[in-house]
Amino acid sequence: MELEKVKDIKELAELASSIWHEYWTCILSKEQIDYMVENFQSQHAIEEQIKNENYTYYFIISDGKKAGYTGIADKGGYLFLSKLYISKDYRHKGLGRETVNLLKKMNYPKIRLTVNKYNKNTIDAYFKYGFKIVDSVVTDIGSGFVMDDYIMEYEP
Repeated sequence: MELEKVKDIKELAELASSIWHEYWTCILSKEQIDYMVENFQSQHAIEEQIKNENYTYYFIISDGKKAGYTGIADKGGYLFLSKLYISKDYRHKGLGRETVNLLKKMNYPKIRLTVNKYNKNTIDAYFKYGFKIVDSVVTDIGSGFVMDDYIMEYEP
C-alpha cells in the first residue's frame, strides 16, 4: 500500500462521490449525502480546500489500483485527518490502519479527526489505531443539515 499525491482532482471527486453514495446510505439521507458531496467532496470544493485551507489529498493505492483516498491539513499544532475513505472492495484489508500509520510517521504532535457519532465501525477502528474521543460537536453545514461528530485525537 502507498499514498500517491492527487494530481487529477476530477478523478478524486468521482471516487469520492462513488464511495459516499455507497457507504453513507445507512446513516445519512440521500439528500444530505448529495449536499455533502457537492459542498465538501466535489471538484470545486476540493480545489478550494487545497488552495485556501492547506489541504493535501492522496489516493490510497493497493495492488496498483486506487482503493480510496485521504485528505489532510496542517493545522499548526496538529495534523487534521479530514478524510479517509476506502472503496467497498478494499475495506477490511488493513488499508485504513496502514494509511494512519503513514500519517503517524509525519511526526506531528497530534492527529485530530471528526467522525460521525453513528459510524460505529469507523469509531471502533480509530480506537484500535490509538485514538481517543476528546470532544463532540454538532456543526450546522447549511440547508437544514448538521454533522453530529466526535472529535478524536491521537497523541504519540
